Amino acid sequence: MPAPTILWIRKEFRLADNPALNEALSGDEPVIPVFILDEATRDAYGAAPLWRLGEAIASFSKALESKGQRLILRSGEALEVLRALIAETGAERVIWGRHYDKPARERDTSVKAALKEDGIEAVSVCAHLLFEPWTIETKTGGPYRVYSPFKRACFEREDEIGEPLPAPDDLAAPDTWPESESLSDWALGAAMNRGGEVVARYANVGEAAALERLEEFVPIVAEYDEGRNALGITGTSRLSENYAWGEISTRTAWHRIRSYMARSSKPDDGPIVYLQELLWREFAYHLLFHYPDLATENWREDWNAFPWRENNDDAERWRRGMTGVAGVDAAMRELYATGYMHNRMRMLTASFLTKHLMVDWRVGEAWFRECLTDFDPASNAMGWQWVAGSGPDATPFFRIFNPETQVEKFDKGNRYASRWLDGESEDAQNFFAAIPRSWEMSADDARPDPVIGLKEGRERALEAYKEMKG
Repeated sequence: MPAPTILWIRKEFRLADNPALNEALSGDEPVIPVFILDEATRDAYGAAPLWRLGEAIASFSKALESKGQRLILRSGEALEVLRALIAETGAERVIWGRHYDKPARERDTSVKAALKEDGIEAVSVCAHLLFEPWTIETKTGGPYRVYSPFKRACFEREDEIGEPLPAPDDLAAPDTWPESESLSDWALGAAMNRGGEVVARYANVGEAAALERLEEFVPIVAEYDEGRNALGITGTSRLSENYAWGEISTRTAWHRIRSYMARSSKPDDGPIVYLQELLWREFAYHLLFHYPDLATENWREDWNAFPWRENNDDAERWRRGMTGVAGVDAAMRELYATGYMHNRMRMLTASFLTKHLMVDWRVGEAWFRECLTDFDPASNAMGWQWVAGSGPDATPFFRIFNPETQVEKFDKGNRYASRWLDGESEDAQNFFAAIPRSWEMSADDARPDPVIGLKEGRERALEAYKEMKG
């Protein structure tokens, strides 16, 4: 048989619209898919994302096996693993989908250069985004710093978003397979402890589940412009975890929504807002590519002078959903029990931490990275800096969300808060089943007093901002 191609899977756990897979299948040679658990991968994720990565690997492995293929698992330094596989299989080509965070880019650049020196064809393709981050430029050249003109530029180039690629019929399996490590031996969910079983009840894992969820969303997309903020109903696509792990492509969703718009007689407001949300994700990667320290440094350097509070007891009460502010606590409990948080509440909880409590946004970014099953390095970093006021196109610092009025506005009937704060509800019980025993929390505990008054916290934050600007 011809020398095989190695398909290095990272976050492309799907068969349909997978450009890396299609590139690997473009020749006549057999394809060997491999996932490499290296230091860069382990370091990128907290407990919940690592657990969710394991679920994605398991689901995709089953999908490949149903087509006569296999996903080979190897751990170690990426270049060493690839060289070993090349030596074992005689492979002459390695294909992968690009990543855009700083550690991954440094690793991939080094791997590509080394493989080319070895005489191996190394090809990376765009498999995670609609547009490569460097292809959308301002009229004067260079990256966009504000979302609105970036969004307009993307819509103007919408015809460049090609049609989704169909799932291939023949996955070109080799006659013999290299050895594979065991997923269970990797223990990717170990840090979740007893929480993994609880979070699993809320997860939507795999390509088939993602495609089904997209179809469930299409009938309600017309009301998305309003429904996306409602806390007591399902008004969003709930596809964030599937986008994060590449179990469905945003291109597939884009064209499905456009197809709905072409046939529907309803106003386009809701669908357009959803497409804009997909472009918000693109904007996050655009920024992360051009400003690789987005997740660790204030994007606006003048914010280095802001008197952020470091990690402290108030931040711990925030993490545990014990601030005494109902909306904040409900959302933080949703996060821990499900690995997910409604986007409206992500903004509210981030605002409360960085403004009412004046805690450094990096403390919150790290906790979301620990707990989110839909963790995305670009969206998480940009979202936190946007709310904190230190980031690109950020919300003005004086725009401080009031948790009480926000919940009154978007949680009609108090259904959302009750789900997580009523100790008798199933969701609240799941939270207490998931948390570490060391937290010593019980559904029978009385609700705590507010960690700070909302007016007091707001005034303190504004005074600190005024002093920084002065």
